[in-house]
Amino acid sequence: MLVSALLEAEARVPKKVAVADTFRTLTYRQLALLARVMRGVVLRGTSLDRVGIMLPASTVCPATLFGVLWASKKAVPLNFLLAGDELAQIVKDAGLDLIITVRHFSELAEELPARAIFLEDLPLKRKVIFEMLKRRPRVPEVLPDSTAVLLYTSGTTAEPKGVELTHENLHTNCLNSIASLNLTAEQVILNVLPPFHVFGLTGTVFLPVYLGATVRAIPRFSPMALIKTVEEHAVTSLIAIPSMYAAVLKTKSAAAESFRSVTIAISGGEPLPERVRLGFAERFGVDLLEGYGLTETSPVVAANAPHAAKVGTVGRPVRNVEVRIVSEEGAEVPAGEAGEIHVRGAGVMKGYYRKPDATRAVIDADGWFHTGDIGVLDDDGFLAITGRVKDMLIIGGENVFPREIEAVLEDHAGVLQAAVIGVPDDLRGEVAVAFVIPEQGAEVTEAGLRNHAKQSLAGFKVPRRVEISDDLPTGPTGKLLKRRLRELL
Repeated sequence: MLVSALLEAEARVPKKVAVADTFRTLTYRQLALLARVMRGVVLRGTSLDRVGIMLPASTVCPATLFGVLWASKKAVPLNFLLAGDELAQIVKDAGLDLIITVRHFSELAEELPARAIFLEDLPLKRKVIFEMLKRRPRVPEVLPDSTAVLLYTSGTTAEPKGVELTHENLHTNCLNSIASLNLTAEQVILNVLPPFHVFGLTGTVFLPVYLGATVRAIPRFSPMALIKTVEEHAVTSLIAIPSMYAAVLKTKSAAAESFRSVTIAISGGEPLPERVRLGFAERFGVDLLEGYGLTETSPVVAANAPHAAKVGTVGRPVRNVEVRIVSEEGAEVPAGEAGEIHVRGAGVMKGYYRKPDATRAVIDADGWFHTGDIGVLDDDGFLAITGRVKDMLIIGGENVFPREIEAVLEDHAGVLQAAVIGVPDDLRGEVAVAFVIPEQGAEVTEAGLRNHAKQSLAGFKVPRRVEISDDLPTGPTGKLLKRRLRELL
């Protein structure tokens, strides 16, 4: 399905720019050729059916992803923002023996229990020329329910969960999103999101191919790089997380003229602060349209569209996606009442990799995925997110489990107990704040504990603040009451 979409785009618009970054530009014909080359690299590199990909947003990223799929294998995008031991657990869980990456990540790759192929070491130009002389390899026949991508949603202490997204999941989510947002082949889409982020994977790698649109990729996000790319290449479509939009707002040089070409700007991955939404509208004349999705739903569930938007909501469910709001008792509630958001449709994941019990816990017998998010559907069908059932933080669009951070802090010799909560943050959407009870007689400091955490955790997981106390609020059974920790800030 997905490889066929690339070949159909190649047939329609072979000379059109498919993807470009600061190093190279690929037309659709060149992208398909490079995908064929990467297919050969994969087939020679491993006999297993899963391949790790550790690449930033770039031209080589979609070529590698399509190459893996063309080799009849499953792509496993790896989060290069994680610490080495966190990522090693994911590599082990996925059973990888091959990772395709670049030299920029060589130190991280050395910590992983799999062989790395660095793209800089491959004579890609020569291989492309040779590939042009060969007959095009057969497109693999895949069942709609065949796993295409394995995306991991957590790190070490919260046991890694690989979300199996099928060809049909991703295929239908692309088509439904295109129809609901009225997207066309004339879009010039900015890609600042790495492929381990499902929002970036679907929205800026697969979806543009279905459109036959052009993507401008920024391998490493910076506000000025984003602004420069939008200005120089007349970008029409922005797809980013709120913290990126917040960073752009902090720049002093950007003006409304910088965004004159933008016709649609989607925000997802974390809640959109009202300050950021208003700031973008007032300063740049761009309305940020908030959407909602999850890794387990491929991801888009709902989205505001230019022709149908309502402030304070994440929009209406996209085409062919059902959403219902359910009470704690399991009954569907009427419009205007809050409850857990359940989602059903062809985008709902196949399941968690090798975790049938975890899968059954979130997908019921009727195919409804229980998101763990709390929301409200209004009379017009617009969805608002009001909270989360899950004990999980979303920092810069990344899922972070408090227990991961707590376990690292409690590994410190001077810490008796740790508790972590999330608090709103203008730049990251949410940040971690830790509360620590020290061992009797131990002397610990906030700086020392943060430095300790930095040794084992990715930077975005390190607590922004550490509050040291002799006591923390507990209930009658001695259970820590996290909801009361906020009162201590």
